[in-house]
Amino acid sequence: MSSTSTPHNEAPAPAPAPLAPREQEVLRHVAAGCTYAQTARRMGLSRHTVDAYLRRIRAKSDINSTADLMRLAIALGL
Repeated sequence: MSSTSTPHNEAPAPAPAPLAPREQEVLRHVAAGCTYAQTARRMGLSRHTVDAYLRRIRAKSDINSTADLMRLAIALGL
């Protein structure tokens, strides 16, 4: 009998909560290179509301960096 070790499979990470349409729109603008102020102007929001949407996206997706935020935008096809 051969003693082949099987790699331990890590439990898959839980899927992030789906983003609301406005959260997706904010993420799309930011991923396209818009500043918070530009995004706010284009969406008719305040800069603080844009920041709140991005904080919600980070919390839902357990994201801490801007690079991870961009990866999420790419993964979502935004």
